[in-house]
Amino acid sequence: MYPAVFARTYPLGTAAELISAIRQDGYEGMQFNLSCLGLASLPDTVPAGELTAFAEAALQQGLVIAGLSGTYNMAHPDATARRAARARFANVVAAAPLLGAPIVTLCTGSRNADDMWTAHPDNMSSSAWADLRAELDAALDLAEKHDVQLGIEPEPGNIVADADLARRIIDEIANPRLGIILDAANLVGTRLADQARVMEEAVDLLGEHIILAHAKDIDRAGKVVATGAGDVDLHRFLRLLRSCGYDQAVVAHGFEYKDAASSGAALRTLLRDVS
Repeated sequence: MYPAVFARTYPLGTAAELISAIRQDGYEGMQFNLSCLGLASLPDTVPAGELTAFAEAALQQGLVIAGLSGTYNMAHPDATARRAARARFANVVAAAPLLGAPIVTLCTGSRNADDMWTAHPDNMSSSAWADLRAELDAALDLAEKHDVQLGIEPEPGNIVADADLARRIIDEIANPRLGIILDAANLVGTRLADQARVMEEAVDLLGEHIILAHAKDIDRAGKVVATGAGDVDLHRFLRLLRSCGYDQAVVAHGFEYKDAASSGAALRTLLRDVS
């Protein structure tokens, strides 16, 4: 496993400045967002030259682009909005191989039309599940075309809200191009006193399908803090990942830019401890 970071943690600047800052803070990889190049996260076009140049510059500095964000509300209550976002999402999937990113990350969405990360009473409805399934089927066709994987993350405000629902959708779709992004903080939420059991059950259910890991940390009030400064037992989480054979990027995120360097140092220490 190696330390990585959300590239959008850093202020918008030149590509060279971003790569240098990430490397200086001790990360070996990143989860990328096209907004870091001044583009829309879901762009209308694919600037191939700009993307390949960035990928080459990152590689020269020893940085891996572990994943590319393609999140949109896959369960938006308005079908027209879903179709419009899906069309732009196709450009993200096309961009991934140009960047050398093996994974495009998704949001399983919410019936909340204003915020795809916020829960809604209709998220548990059969129609919401069916709409998400239809979006995933279309996304997987694109993933096949461009030879990438798609990653979904159990998020408490989304249709796929927990490890059980993540396992359900993996089993229903049964496509090896669909994998799981696992974030201990999202799994645990406010159940910090029970986090050992929650983590262990999630890794038991999803271990063989985990394609990307997140190392977000939160305090007891649920606020995201610098990696290692909160109450999530990241040491246990990383040991569990190691036990199921996961050996890819562990992505720190959610904190402010001022905490990027300390989070990188903490994550490197955690990874050394479980190696």
